[in-house]
Amino acid sequence: MEEMTVPLDTVNDIRSMDAAGRSRSEIARMLHVSRNTVAKYADMEDMSPAAPMPRRRGRPALEGNEEWVAGVLEADLGAPRKQRHTARRIYDRLVAERGYGGSYSTVQRFVRELRLARAAAGGEGYLELEWAPGTCQVDFGNFRAAVGGRTLDLKLLVATLPHSNDRQCVALMSQRSECLCAGLLEIFRRWGRAPAAMVLDNATEAGRMVRGEVTESRLFSQFRAHYRFESRYCNPYSGNEKGSVENAVGFLRRNLLVPVPAFGALPELNAFLAEGCARVNAAARCRDGRPHGEACREDLAAMRALPGVEFDAVRWVTARADKRGYVEADGREYVAGPAWHGRSLLVGMRASTVEILADRGRRVAVLPRAFGEGPAVRNPLSLVPAIIARPRAFGESTIRRDMPPGLVEGIDRMDSAGRRRTLRSIGRASESSGFEAACEAALRVVEGGRVPDDATVDVLARRIAGGGGGAGGADLSVYDGFLKGAVADGS
Repeated sequence: MEEMTVPLDTVNDIRSMDAAGRSRSEIARMLHVSRNTVAKYADMEDMSPAAPMPRRRGRPALEGNEEWVAGVLEADLGAPRKQRHTARRIYDRLVAERGYGGSYSTVQRFVRELRLARAAAGGEGYLELEWAPGTCQVDFGNFRAAVGGRTLDLKLLVATLPHSNDRQCVALMSQRSECLCAGLLEIFRRWGRAPAAMVLDNATEAGRMVRGEVTESRLFSQFRAHYRFESRYCNPYSGNEKGSVENAVGFLRRNLLVPVPAFGALPELNAFLAEGCARVNAAARCRDGRPHGEACREDLAAMRALPGVEFDAVRWVTARADKRGYVEADGREYVAGPAWHGRSLLVGMRASTVEILADRGRRVAVLPRAFGEGPAVRNPLSLVPAIIARPRAFGESTIRRDMPPGLVEGIDRMDSAGRRRTLRSIGRASESSGFEAACEAALRVVEGGRVPDDATVDVLARRIAGGGGGAGGADLSVYDGFLKGAVADGS
């Protein structure tokens, strides 16, 4: 996504007004931005967050004072209107109390931007009793399920369309903003549309309202701009403000998650929940007694079309790798690899994966996301470059436990050049076929009495990954015979 030149709240207003059919000239007048700015952000297809690469600071003279200025304006909310700070008064105090040496115009522009951002946020905390078509309510519940043989405490994300009484739910590992956005995206796919407005409470990681002012998480605000819907926030302890979804959380939990369900993986559980929601909705009626399907068509007609580009729900954080090449994010360690020790890396947190990037966006590793306490999450491939550079380290490397015993024994017998060649062939074949298939292919070559090479390991790994190495797959004995120098009849 391109770098934004206006506050994100203003971008949301531009896209929402454009989706509602307002002319771009009118939007420009209402939001005090140029028509070119309106056109730029209204036509932008992808609002996914880009990796936050370093950029030049915009206000070096104000550095270290921005939070102080924001705090002064925050404190002004509780003061009489005629006794609040002007930009000139803030400038005078900066000079007198904090030794500020910059210009008044810099302070004036900064104050104006903060006030515009605050004025554009405008969420409402009180909801109507009758819900317009296309409006969605969202809330979380807790439940327990067995997934992959482990009993987990999970989050149930529930979204409803109160007008038609449509109810949808998704199982998530966490309420973090990236998980929330990923879960909502799954629900949007089921509807085939995005809501015109969404009502949430302060308990979600979307945002919160304090003294009438809404502060949204950056990721959710980008998600909202991408799908062009409005948001409203209410008190999490006032169930009447979003009674539809409050009731749906308990209803879906009782009807779909009792007894405690057991599934092999989280996607299987969510497929089960999607089927259950479809069954529940088919038998439902809306508040005025009409069948769910009739009112749901009115909901869908009032909702937004999904954009051609799907939102990438990723939250980027910066972390420095320790001497082992480990980075820490959200309380868990992830292995980038020894080659990256001491480096500052970007860590992209998604609902189910973690992506680690180096300078200029070079991908270091993609690892499964882990929640709660536990060991470091690693990919054996992240260790390969360091072992290639220091082949003698293979004898004590943790990568040994990820390889078949026969392959480990074969590599132990090789000299340094053979180890480098073998590990390089495994690393390259893993890119297209996966680490396990590449190791199995290298093992076959070693059993044939040869040192693995790139071409042979790649061919074998592709066949193994495609089903040729397992039960019922193609017979690889031809390749075994070839590697041993034999000629197979009928090959």
